[in-house]
Amino acid sequence: MIELEGVPELVDPVMVAAFEGWNDAGDAASTAVAHLDREWKGEVFAALDAEDYYDFQVNRPTVWLDGGVRKITWPTTRLSVVRVGGDKPRDLVLVRGIEPSMRWRSFCNELLGFAHELGVELVVILGALLGDTPHTRPVPVSGVTSDADLARTMELEETKYEGPTGIVGILQEACTHAGVPAVSLWAAVPHYVSQPPNPKATLALLNRLEDLIDLRIPLGELPEDARAWQLGVDQLAAEDSEVAEYVQSLEEARDTAELPEASGEAIAREFERYLRRRDGSGPAGQTGGHATESGDSASYLRDNPTDRTRPPKPQRPDPGDPTDDGSAEGSSEE
Repeated sequence: MIELEGVPELVDPVMVAAFEGWNDAGDAASTAVAHLDREWKGEVFAALDAEDYYDFQVNRPTVWLDGGVRKITWPTTRLSVVRVGGDKPRDLVLVRGIEPSMRWRSFCNELLGFAHELGVELVVILGALLGDTPHTRPVPVSGVTSDADLARTMELEETKYEGPTGIVGILQEACTHAGVPAVSLWAAVPHYVSQPPNPKATLALLNRLEDLIDLRIPLGELPEDARAWQLGVDQLAAEDSEVAEYVQSLEEARDTAELPEASGEAIAREFERYLRRRDGSGPAGQTGGHATESGDSASYLRDNPTDRTRPPKPQRPDPGDPTDDGSAEGSSEE
């Protein structure tokens, strides 16, 4: 039985979800939901029972001190609500957690129970995957759905993906079968710089979400963090001729493939976003913040934090591996 005591009646609610783990390259998706929760001061109203869905040997609980008292934080999925005012008030139900270890169908059914009780009109699930995309170009973000009507009305791709999937794909299909409109937004993260954080990919997901639900999102320090991140990767790549050459090859391939995208429609989208932000606070050019808390930009090009800084020569992706760019367009879980 789901009890939602203390949750006010919501206005045109949209559920936005992201899960750490397999579907969250560079932590881009989970950081995007965390950003929404922080900027709009979300209030947690529910948490799923960790015993039901997590293997604690895979996702271990943490112990911490609160005024000298030892406490435990269990890995779980939490739901919070944020109230967005303005000309078009709209509430968001934010779902942020870790990809469950077991009982995925029950997990999705429980989330759908909340969606039903709260009157959620649309579910948007954020994800990020590794791909053959250069860090110097705009982050590709694909929007997909299993609903043909929704694909047509919202100008999305109707998913045709076949292969291994994560909780993002499972939750989207569960929504479809339950008759709840659902969309997945996927950001492609360069596989040669996959260490989190990736503020550029997070920013791209939020911009795409903003377009999708027609809601201005305060970006805070993200634009400056994204610029600092790219500058750090630029500097590290410039120090390695092999990496620099590889990045150049990705740029050429990307520019050739996406030349038709430099169209009036793409320019119009950017102009509309500019107009939405022009009169609001927190313009895209806000300054402040850093790409990482530690300032250790050397970790960007590491395969492993304790391993070498220089990556091996990139190999062609295995079409059967959804973490490679063979899925950067198909694994939009698609």
